Amino acid sequence: MSTKELVRKRETLPSIFNDFFRPWESLFDFNGGGLTSNLRPVNIPAVNIVEQKDSYEVSLAAPGMKKDDFNIDVEGDTLFISAEKKEEKEEKDEKYTRKEFNYSSFSRSFSLPDSVIKDKIDATYENGLLRLVLPKTDEAKKASSKHISVK
Repeated sequence: MSTKELVRKRETLPSIFNDFFRPWESLFDFNGGGLTSNLRPVNIPAVNIVEQKDSYEVSLAAPGMKKDDFNIDVEGDTLFISAEKKEEKEEKDEKYTRKEFNYSSFSRSFSLPDSVIKDKIDATYENGLLRLVLPKTDEAKKASSKHISVK
């Protein structure tokens, strides 16, 4: 068997599998490993975490939300941030009625270090940015900076 024939045989195998999975292509994207554009994508907002001397600052990009859409909870050593937004639009005319629904949600969780004062976490939402300030304990503030000399 020549190299060209071997390559051709290898090329025909994927087409057999593609034909087998073709009925499900409209639901799933087997090549990219995710859902296709036919289904609504899951949007997980980007998060930035910055350590300051006195606190940690968590910034989460969530445009189009209202502050009432957010749920922020601390359970044990875990911080849970979630949001849910539902919208309904209805248009009526003599010849047609159109009703659209929009639903978006996300959920993120973060492990909190022991140095966070959990009952003093503060959250604000402004201009599409959810900002949480997680204050540190006095011991953590003292230990957060240390100069190390080179020997």
